[in-house]
Amino acid sequence: MAFRFGVVTILILLAALSRLIPHPANFAPIGGMALFGAAYSSRRVWAFAIPVVSMWISDLILNNVVYGAYFDRFAWFYDGAWFTYSAFILIALMGIFTLRKIKVPNLVFSALGASVIFFLVSNFGVWFSGTMYPKDFSGLMACYTAGIPFFKNTVMGDLFYTALLFGAFELSALRFPVLKLKPADNIE
Repeated sequence: MAFRFGVVTILILLAALSRLIPHPANFAPIGGMALFGAAYSSRRVWAFAIPVVSMWISDLILNNVVYGAYFDRFAWFYDGAWFTYSAFILIALMGIFTLRKIKVPNLVFSALGASVIFFLVSNFGVWFSGTMYPKDFSGLMACYTAGIPFFKNTVMGDLFYTALLFGAFELSALRFPVLKLKPADNIE
């Protein structure tokens, strides 16, 4: 069990740290990390905690090293982080239900669902907490419309990282059968 926990944690942490590698806007591991944590964590608390903490660690590095010039002090969180993390948690919650059986159609459906959740929640956050759009329905729709060009990369990133994380784990489980749990072992 400890070996499995370590492998799941390391894969999620590596995915989070991949955010430090140059990549197109919104091509990120967020959806894949949340789904992977939801599917393979043996305890529900870890399904949320490991991906959230891993993403927060990568956010600390991004905000204070890569984008440090944009902050006037150490940035524990960035504007809109609560919406991003809320989307992340909603994606993991969805994954708990949609990934009870790890099958390709379930993974594709879940990755696409993750993209939609992230798009809806993060753009709502931009509208709600920003000053760029009027605080009315037309402003909200303008914000969603402005986010459409980024949606393609969100979908591509979620599909890529979902395939990468689940594929790496399943290939590892072929080499190390201890990584596999019986379905009843994954419910707590």
